[in-house]
Amino acid sequence: MAASSQAQVLRLYRALLRESQRFGSYNYRTYAIRRIRDAFRENKNIKDSEKIEELVNKAKANLEVIHRQV
Repeated sequence: MAASSQAQVLRLYRALLRESQRFGSYNYRTYAIRRIRDAFRENKNIKDSEKIEELVNKAKANLEVIHRQV
């Protein structure tokens, strides 16, 4: 993975966690944080650039959903 791509993924990970902290309900907040951490851990060893790009786009869409819900 290129350095810029790795930095982009880390920024996205932090943004997802930061936005999830804004959920008012404890249950929603902990569920979102757990799902984000699990998904990033599960996909950390992927080397295929197309798959990485697909997952990044999916994470960006999820960030927008979280942003709207909060």
